[in-house]
Amino acid sequence: MPLNKTTLAILYSLIAIVFFDAMGLLIKYLSASYTAAELSAYRNLCGLIPSALALWGSAAWHREGRFLKIRQWRLALLRGVMLTFAQLTFYMSLGLLSFATASTITYANALFLVALAVPFLGEKVGMMRWSAVLIGFVGVVLVVGPGRDTFSNAALLPLFAAFCYALVGVSARMMDEDVPTALINLYASIIAAVGAFALVPLLGGFSPLRAPSDLLAIAGMGVFGGSAVLLMITAYRMADQSDLAPFSYFGIPVAFVLGWVFYDEAPWSELFPGALLIILGGLIIIWRERRLRAG
Repeated sequence: MPLNKTTLAILYSLIAIVFFDAMGLLIKYLSASYTAAELSAYRNLCGLIPSALALWGSAAWHREGRFLKIRQWRLALLRGVMLTFAQLTFYMSLGLLSFATASTITYANALFLVALAVPFLGEKVGMMRWSAVLIGFVGVVLVVGPGRDTFSNAALLPLFAAFCYALVGVSARMMDEDVPTALINLYASIIAAVGAFALVPLLGGFSPLRAPSDLLAIAGMGVFGGSAVLLMITAYRMADQSDLAPFSYFGIPVAFVLGWVFYDEAPWSELFPGALLIILGGLIIIWRERRLRAG
């Protein structure tokens, strides 16, 4: 029995989440020998391929004449700069924190998205969604752990990354509706690649290859990340965002299991109950948005 489009889209998004986590595992492994700027540069260089493929596969782009120049090019470039810093700080956190902790904190981007939609998009956010943001923020504070013996300033890195990722998401909604998503993504990928390569000399330069196996890990990082982007773009073309969003939190338990299996990390005290509050806050926001669309 063939799967319907929504079910297939959910499956694609879940595979993409696993691939993103697999990319994160490789970044954590490589962080012992290479700087976050180097890894970001390699990742973004590899990311140009799926971004270009996604654009070429965009029916809307072909229908509109395969244009590359867009009216809001300054905003598109700014998105690339924000993506550069989001990736840099997240990759730095992967080398300093447990894998699950760094990954979980970045899920605060859903909370930042709601807060940033007010000044940037002029959205009216009601008590329900503000309450959800507050619940999620409490969860973030519990995971970050200020005042806890195990607290470190490194926990602020994925939080800053989450904020930058939220800015990238909000700015995408500010782009003209006739611009294909794949073209917006390609602009961001190109600028993020240029930005990452520009940062490398400022943060220590490129390191010599430590071992031939590292080349495979770097290639794997690019393959997993690029495939995840393609799968996620495909999924969001096949189904409504509101249908896919609840499954995005699948990444938190996956990150915990992968960190435990590959790095013998089991940060129960760091993640719980904070991670549950982050998930709860995000699901309340998703539920409320679905109710608003239905109404």
